Amino acid sequence: MRPVPTGKEIKLDSDMMIVSKTDTKGIITYGNSNFVKISGYKESELIGSPHNILRHPDMPKAIFYLMWQSIKNGKNITAVVKNMARSGDHYWVVTDFDIKRDRDMKITSYIAFRQAAPKNVVKEIEDLYTILLDIEKEHGMDASIEYLESFLAEKGVNYNQYIEQLAKPKGLVGAFFNKMKSMFD
Repeated sequence: MRPVPTGKEIKLDSDMMIVSKTDTKGIITYGNSNFVKISGYKESELIGSPHNILRHPDMPKAIFYLMWQSIKNGKNITAVVKNMARSGDHYWVVTDFDIKRDRDMKITSYIAFRQAAPKNVVKEIEDLYTILLDIEKEHGMDASIEYLESFLAEKGVNYNQYIEQLAKPKGLVGAFFNKMKSMFD
């Protein structure tokens, strides 16, 4: 049974790295201790479960569609995501992916690296996501994607560029983030 949203936010430490790995179908194959702790699930409950076990109902389907289209095509994407813990509490993260391939360059898995989303990022993205969600409820995901594409075209960027400008770690934090990612190579 899916948890019911409580409206309470879990405050994440800005230096905490939350890591999970899935197969190409989105089934969790690994989660670091931070992932397990924040999710509120036991590690044994997470492994073998679809990653959308953490999907918060406030997240527009259009964003997950864009994320999956990118990573399935072997392209990294950075996204801002509102996840839901087992308790029903939520937490906002900036997610960056690493796409793993075999010797034949076939995609074998995805590793998601997450850090706390800064408050200013959440404020801006929350407004956009509310609009997208309302459009999805009234007109479906395609209409939501169309709105998002128009919103981004007006800014002269794609979703990945928009999020990178808004939320991608820079400077020492960015260097730390990249160092953590390299540990999984």
